[in-house]
Amino acid sequence: MTAPRKLVLPAPAKLNLFLYVNGRRPDGYHELQTLFCFLDHSDIITLEVRDDDKITVSPEIEGVRTEDNLMYRAAMLLREKTGTSKGASISIRKILPMGGGLGGGSSDAATVLRGLNIIWETGLTVDELAVLGRQLGADVPVFVRGHAAFAEGVGEVLTETNLKRGTAVVIVPDVQVSTKEVFTSPDLPRSTPKRPFSELKKQAWSNDCEPLVCRMYPEVDKCLSWLIKWGPSRMTGTGACVFSVFDDAERAEMVMRRMPAGWRRFAAPVLSVSPLVRSLENQSGTEA
Repeated sequence: MTAPRKLVLPAPAKLNLFLYVNGRRPDGYHELQTLFCFLDHSDIITLEVRDDDKITVSPEIEGVRTEDNLMYRAAMLLREKTGTSKGASISIRKILPMGGGLGGGSSDAATVLRGLNIIWETGLTVDELAVLGRQLGADVPVFVRGHAAFAEGVGEVLTETNLKRGTAVVIVPDVQVSTKEVFTSPDLPRSTPKRPFSELKKQAWSNDCEPLVCRMYPEVDKCLSWLIKWGPSRMTGTGACVFSVFDDAERAEMVMRRMPAGWRRFAAPVLSVSPLVRSLENQSGTEA
C-alpha cells in the first residue's frame, strides 16, 4: 500500500503519577522510578514529504535555533539512521506549555519519529524508533511506544501497565521550570529507596522534585496549595504543572469552575494508550 505523503498527528501530554529519585550515577544522570500516563490533550503536528531534501520546521521558536529544535533533530536522526534522502515540512500547533513537566518537546519528537517513519517509508519498528528516541531524551521512548508505563533507570526501562481511567485537572503556573536546574540542585533529594512496582501501587504517591520546585517557584506552590484542597494533588515531572485526578468528570469540571480567575488550566481524560497510537491506527494505510 502506498504511504501517505502527509499526516496530521497528535503529540500528547504525559503526567508523572509519581516520581522518585533513587540516586545519581557517576555520569551525572539520575536513577528514577516513575509512572507515566497520557492525557487527551495534545500539540498537533503536520508532516508532509517535500520534493527536495530539505527539512523545515514552522513556526520557529523564539530563541531556539532550528538545529536545536527536538523535532528537527528527530527528523535528522531518522534520516541518518536509515539513509533516506527525503525531505519533510514539519509544522506544529503548540498547545502544551514549555517547561511545564507535560513532556511537550519529547512528545513532539516522538510524533515526528513515528510519522516520518511512515511517510518516508523507512520501515523501522517501534522498538527501533524507541532506541533512536532515547538519543533525544529520556522521556522520548515512552511517547514513541505510546503506552502507560512504569519507568526505571534514567527512564528508559519501561514496563507497560494499564491504569484506571479518570479526569485530570491540570493547572499551568505562569513559570517555566528548568529541568537541568532542578536535577543539578544540591537540595534535590536523591536517596529514595527503590521499590517494586507491586509495592508502589499500594502506597500514596508523591514527587521527590516537588518540595524543591515549590521553594524555587512560589507560583507552583500557590497553585498546588489551592488544588490539594480538592483532592490528592502533585506536580508532574520537574514542573511547573500540578494536577489532581478525579474519578468523576463532573467533579473535575466543578473544580475547574471554582479555580481563581486568570489561572491557566485544563481538564483531560487520563489514558493508558496514547492518542498518537490511536491516531496512527485510524490513519489509512498505516499501522500503530
